[in-house]
Amino acid sequence: MGLKTLSIIKDAVENVKISRGIDVDIDAIPLDDAETFALYARGETTGLFQFESDGMKKHLKALKPNRFADLIAMNALYRPGPMEYIPNFINRKHGREKIEYDLPEMEEHLAETYGITVYQEQVMLLSQKLAGFTKGQADSLRKAMGKKIKSMMDELKGLFMEGASKKGHDKNILEKIWHDWEAFAQYAFNKSHSTCYAYLSYQTAYLKAHYPAEFMAAILSRNLSNIDKVSAFMDESKRMGLDILGPDINESYARFTVNKNGALRFGLAAIKGVGEAAVEHIIQTREEGGEFKDIFDFVERVNLRTVNKRNIEGLAIAGAFDELGDIKRSQFFASANGNGSFIEELIKYGNKSQSEGTASAQTSLFGGDVVVEKKKPEIPQAEEWDKIDRLNREKELIGIYLSAHPLDDYKLEIDAWCNVKLAQLANLTDLKGREIKIAGIVTNFEHRTTKNGKPFGSLTIEDYSDSYKFVMFGNQYLDFKKYYTKGYYLAIKGKVQHRFNKEDNELEVNISQIEMLSEIKEKAFNALAIKIPVEYLSDELIDEVQHLAEEYKGNALLKFLIYEPSSKIWVQMFSRTHRVKITQELIKKLENKPEIEYKIM
Repeated sequence: MGLKTLSIIKDAVENVKISRGIDVDIDAIPLDDAETFALYARGETTGLFQFESDGMKKHLKALKPNRFADLIAMNALYRPGPMEYIPNFINRKHGREKIEYDLPEMEEHLAETYGITVYQEQVMLLSQKLAGFTKGQADSLRKAMGKKIKSMMDELKGLFMEGASKKGHDKNILEKIWHDWEAFAQYAFNKSHSTCYAYLSYQTAYLKAHYPAEFMAAILSRNLSNIDKVSAFMDESKRMGLDILGPDINESYARFTVNKNGALRFGLAAIKGVGEAAVEHIIQTREEGGEFKDIFDFVERVNLRTVNKRNIEGLAIAGAFDELGDIKRSQFFASANGNGSFIEELIKYGNKSQSEGTASAQTSLFGGDVVVEKKKPEIPQAEEWDKIDRLNREKELIGIYLSAHPLDDYKLEIDAWCNVKLAQLANLTDLKGREIKIAGIVTNFEHRTTKNGKPFGSLTIEDYSDSYKFVMFGNQYLDFKKYYTKGYYLAIKGKVQHRFNKEDNELEVNISQIEMLSEIKEKAFNALAIKIPVEYLSDELIDEVQHLAEEYKGNALLKFLIYEPSSKIWVQMFSRTHRVKITQELIKKLENKPEIEYKIM
């Protein structure tokens, strides 16, 4: 299960060598690296083996691991069953809960996990220490627990009680210990396995902490076939502050790489319609003859049978030629003389140049040869594609919106107002009975008529997560058909409920309200609530929050929720002197403070 991770580590190390000239010995990294543990403590574990789920991130933020043993334990505990012990593990680590042992002798083997039995090996060692089990008997106990063999467990219990009683231990306490072990058998995990998983995760975390661009380039390259993961890792790269650049004919390689400025550069192999053979040939041609000077130099040098019309069209749409002179993407598909697109003219020119040479010699009237340059095709005039059109073409070829997303201008409104993503509508059962609020851009629509001549229509919208088609009939269609326009940004309210007159109880989203997303802004930003655990409350943090409030003055109410996690005591208050303007910049600064949480209300 870690083979893909090993490939990512290998690629990341190679990326570091290429971009920085540094040889990273990944098997010799220190296991007490402060930056690596700080990354875990912030919950910034997207892309890290075994530690990237939302639940794990939440527990890591609370645990704040500062030693490798904590990672081993969390890997073993984050499974059905032992998960209930994670709060105890965290509280004991931070001294909020007393560490207790049923018998003093148990401390030797349970101290590293704060008195909580986590591994099979701990039970094996304790059975030897408390009851004098041989190594063979201890291993039999491990097998019985791991395979849940009750008959073997019952037999070993007798041996345990007899041996431990001879050592003078109280029988009631021994019964409790064995009962705990029987419960533990339901989820017993092998420490050696957990250690291997944690070590592999630690290696990825070390690379992410010290060589973030190189690591993200590696993880993106190894997930090109899964566009959902590429999109998620692109978002993570942006959150990390990494620049993500589109494909470039003079800088891109087949996969994601890191350029000399430390930015992620999109790989040519990720563009649909640009095959592996074409990519390899382009890179080889560039390395042998230097960077391409312009688009004419490109078609003069590459083999136009290997790099064909479809390949060139894909490269143009994806923006790979954007830096080759001042030619808009739309101009590649326009015609200067009505005989074909500029790309077709380029291919004719390139083929002719390669068959005859880029220049031909003619004899002058006065003797000698005169070099005559071959005429290059005229670059046609064309209006650049509008933003939505350009982004849609990008997505069609790359699978994601690369240079931007149509909804970027409304991201704050969407985050504040919506309570469901479109991807969640794939399983309406989970949302049954819920009032939902969603937002997105209209990508398609249809006005149709039923067999009985009644009008109805479908409306397809897309958000950051997915797209979804809504079908509307009767008055609902008549009320909302005015929103059936491509490129409209919509905010939609509805309820997940059973369809009327349907015996199969099929669920649907019954839309009750549609508004333009631009009208939501004033409604979405009434207040900003900042949640601070009391343990992080300090003069320094208060000064930082006050500085932000003064920097971003506005009309939104500023609220504070101070809470004590273990006792679950809350104190809510609001600022009488400061109101804020909620902007993307303010939110980004709040997100960079892992000790606090925020909510736009």
